[in-house]
Amino acid sequence: MAADEQRRNTLKILIATDNHLGVWERDNVRRDDSFDAFEEVFEMAQRLEVDCVLLGGDLFHENKPSRSTLIRAMGTLTRHCLSDKPVNFQVLSDQSAFERKCVNFEDPNLNIGMPVFTIHGNHDDPSGDGNLSSVDVLSSCGLVNYFGKMTLGGSQGPGKIRLAPVLLQKGSTKVALYGLGHIRDERLGRLFQTPGCVEWIRPKESPGYPTDDWFNIFVLHQNRVQHGQHAKNCIQEKCLASFLDLVIWGHEHECIPEPQESAVGNFSILQPGSSVATALSEGESKPKHVFVLDILGDKWRTMRHEIKSVRPYEFAQVTLADQMEVDCQNQDSIKKFLERRVEQMLEKALKDKPPAKPGQKPLIRLRVDYTGCSTISSQIFGQMFVGKVANPHDLLLWTRASKRNRDAVVEDNALGSYVRPEEHDQDRIDELIVATLQHDLEILPEDELANALRNFVDKDEKGALAAMYNASLAETQKAAIASDAARAIEDEQHVGDVISKQVKQRQSKKEVAAALGRARAPGPTAPVHGEENAHKGRPADDDVELPASARPPSSNTPNDVINAESSADVRPPTVDEGLDSPRTRGAQRKRTRLSSATKARAATATPAVNAAERPGAFVSSDDEEDVRRARAPPSRRGRRRQA
Repeated sequence: MAADEQRRNTLKILIATDNHLGVWERDNVRRDDSFDAFEEVFEMAQRLEVDCVLLGGDLFHENKPSRSTLIRAMGTLTRHCLSDKPVNFQVLSDQSAFERKCVNFEDPNLNIGMPVFTIHGNHDDPSGDGNLSSVDVLSSCGLVNYFGKMTLGGSQGPGKIRLAPVLLQKGSTKVALYGLGHIRDERLGRLFQTPGCVEWIRPKESPGYPTDDWFNIFVLHQNRVQHGQHAKNCIQEKCLASFLDLVIWGHEHECIPEPQESAVGNFSILQPGSSVATALSEGESKPKHVFVLDILGDKWRTMRHEIKSVRPYEFAQVTLADQMEVDCQNQDSIKKFLERRVEQMLEKALKDKPPAKPGQKPLIRLRVDYTGCSTISSQIFGQMFVGKVANPHDLLLWTRASKRNRDAVVEDNALGSYVRPEEHDQDRIDELIVATLQHDLEILPEDELANALRNFVDKDEKGALAAMYNASLAETQKAAIASDAARAIEDEQHVGDVISKQVKQRQSKKEVAAALGRARAPGPTAPVHGEENAHKGRPADDDVELPASARPPSSNTPNDVINAESSADVRPPTVDEGLDSPRTRGAQRKRTRLSSATKARAATATPAVNAAERPGAFVSSDDEEDVRRARAPPSRRGRRRQA
């Protein structure tokens, strides 16, 4: 393939996650760190001439960012996204997937030269009246294309989500982009494990647009590994659809420099990590990168680019009891040893990564295991390094092995385990409510109450508790009034009986849903969706036979197929444009319906195509035809080739 033709058919996407704009804005030393990195990300996007930017959530650090943070974010996006540069790809799918109901570079009132696609994370997730977030502000201004927002209604059962892709095309390259903004990990895990609660929508087969020709990307913002004592606090790879080619995983701040092949599916996982250090943890000390994804047909590759403006950060850990020159009961001896160690870390940080701008001080973090030893004041110790490091007040992190680990140290010299700070917040609110009030509440559901308390405390939503109370009360009243027993109510005792019965039914439904999830959930080594994994040689698990009353309703209904004719936004390129040519600038800014004469010319130039078979139409992945095609061994099944 000639170089020019290859360039016309290659879709280049710059990928970044967890920008956390506004973090440390009250710190006079580190207040600009997140904005410097964000500016560099878009400078790289322009220098590398990418087609678009894809953000994986947590654009802002706070659910309600300050006005200063909002203005600076909008300024960066305005400088780099607004231009007369042509956009060389098309959106073929229904644009109602975007919160603005229209992709911004086709808005006639905007000149967008660098489209930005983003989902929300757990820091900037929607909440409150209207279920809005700070990302909605940028979307309403036309600066970003916000997608992946899901609404889970009701407290009966885990809810249901429907994942439909945004269909992108550049020349002969076709990409189906799936997005899912942050949902509480415990609830999302329950959704994935409950049959019928997660519906994946695939592009419908049509002439020139086979379903298997689409390169499928899924971007999400969830815990990838278990952080804490509860297994439900992460999303397992086996829960994801088997037809995916690449999963972009946000929320995890550690950057993994190369895509990893999934152990249970035919897809790869890319974990870009954060662009700024938000916590002084070991994972944050590794180099920060953004990635450029090149897609050409069914071939793809990623190239990482280091963010140079990131502040130098050195992390180390030491066990005082293992140091021969330290007197564990002498504070002066401990202080001198730690001072020497911090000086060594400071020298190493400046040598390995020189400051990106004059006066930039490094971050230093020393984790000290003081098991069996005395301690010193961290505040007094940090005063010796004021003006040398960016974080003099939290240089030291004192840890102590648990009793169980202290016993293990005697045998195999193992270090104690450490707990992430976020776990204490979760235990204090969600886990405490569930553990204390489980089965004691009759009308208010425990999980919804815990979520409302989290929003009230962490996000300062003053109406969260009232909204949850009113919704639960209205739901219970509606069920009680609709019941047959309500027609024969004679006194308050009968009212109480009706409400108690409705609450018991709700609890029974939850237990049945949980049982179904445990019965249907594949084992740790089972392939996705019970399909046979030829690469691993593992047979599919047998389906569990469920009673008729407990089986989920079939999703093979006419509503699962979206007719492309019902949406004016779904249309293939015209004959004159061709697949390898970008739309003209006017077409990028404004969509117009074809006139009768144009329709007549198009009908004579190309064979008539059924509306439901046009590119951009969707079909449920549970459709019988699609299931047979997915389980058959066509030549295109298997992992996409990575260049």
